[in-house]
Amino acid sequence: MTHVLTLLAGAPALASHPFAAPGVAAASSASPVSGLGQMTLALGAVLAAIFGLAWVARRVRGIGGRAAGSLDVLAEVRLGPKERAVLIKVGSAQLLIGVAPGRVNTLHVLAEPIVPSVASSSPGTAPPSFRALLLKSLGKS
Repeated sequence: MTHVLTLLAGAPALASHPFAAPGVAAASSASPVSGLGQMTLALGAVLAAIFGLAWVARRVRGIGGRAAGSLDVLAEVRLGPKERAVLIKVGSAQLLIGVAPGRVNTLHVLAEPIVPSVASSSPGTAPPSFRALLLKSLGKS
């Protein structure tokens, strides 16, 4: 019992000493404003690096060997909430493809390319719709 009382008597003396080393306790007394400023600058530097890398990646992807006019999307029409038909030009051929989530299918290879006559239509009439051009190319008009 006297041993326990001796330990309890020494407890106030232990509480007066900091748990950390004296050098560490003195170094951690920096103002919270400077710590917040350093954290803000570090976050800004990380975000700038991310946006910079994204910009560089976008530029590098555009440099790759795609010949001008080798692949063009001529028209598209929505067939449902996530499905659409797209008329594309690959070289001199035109393809009608179906696009759905997770799938791209060739629906038709046009034997005779469709030339949209937007400039040749008279001023009062609208250019033909994609649906009309598609039906005409399939021989169903």
